[in-house]
Amino acid sequence: MGSDNTRWVRPAGSVADALWDTAIGDDVDGWVHTGLLTARLAAGDTRSVDLSAHEAVVVPLAGGVRLTVTHDGVSQEIVLAGRESVWSGPTDVAYVPRGASLTLTADAPAEVAICLAADSATEPGPQPSHVAAQDVPVELRGAGIASRQVRNFGVPGVLDARRMIACEVITPAGNWSSWPPHKHDNERPGVETELEEIYYFRTRSTDPRGSDPMGYQRVYAAGERPIDVLAEVRSGDVVLVPHGWHGPAIAAPDADLYYLNVMAGPGPERAWLICDDPAHSWVRESWSSTPIDPRLT
Repeated sequence: MGSDNTRWVRPAGSVADALWDTAIGDDVDGWVHTGLLTARLAAGDTRSVDLSAHEAVVVPLAGGVRLTVTHDGVSQEIVLAGRESVWSGPTDVAYVPRGASLTLTADAPAEVAICLAADSATEPGPQPSHVAAQDVPVELRGAGIASRQVRNFGVPGVLDARRMIACEVITPAGNWSSWPPHKHDNERPGVETELEEIYYFRTRSTDPRGSDPMGYQRVYAAGERPIDVLAEVRSGDVVLVPHGWHGPAIAAPDADLYYLNVMAGPGPERAWLICDDPAHSWVRESWSSTPIDPRLT
């Protein structure tokens, strides 16, 4: 267990309230730019979200939801068809800008995540939008036991947003993701952007006998800013990455690993620029001669 787990790891249920199963925001000491809400909704349930200081991306985890969005005096309904589960493939998502009124309604049981990014800009920004599931770029990243699938629904060039960057990753049982370890905690134009990052996990046993599917997440120091996280993670757990090298995210040999990433930062450019830990960056060179895990192809 890492010495900073208590500060940066939130086990499932530990940050729940009357409306949300997960509620991550700036009430976390040292956390500024990102937030996350998740909820399990019964048919007919509604949730309203305060977007006075944040933009949002609504991500159905299971089932679909209906959104009522009012922005600049104009109301519209956005229907997210969703999916059976996070293991079923990409989902459609919706972007909602800061200052909008947002209400979610579930017409059938559903699970939903709301990714949040702080936005203090006063000039006009992006309008509400809907990204269809078939328009979500799906990337196969890495190779061999570092193979994973990345669903890039909320990255620049796919989703128009002010600060928000978001995606989700599927790592098959036994594989390592977020590998090689990398960081994005300094503003270096064209090289690296400063981004906080949230990891929200789901796990799934690959065998019907499995009753405790789990994975692991590592975050460690880069330069003179100490951080030491080594967490055993299960469905609903959250790991916060304020800075430092992060990776690997490890899927146990008998459990697939899913995570939703939410990123945002203070820099002038909305970009996802990373640098690898030099001790491990050579790993990328081996990928050209190593096939992708066939479970992802």
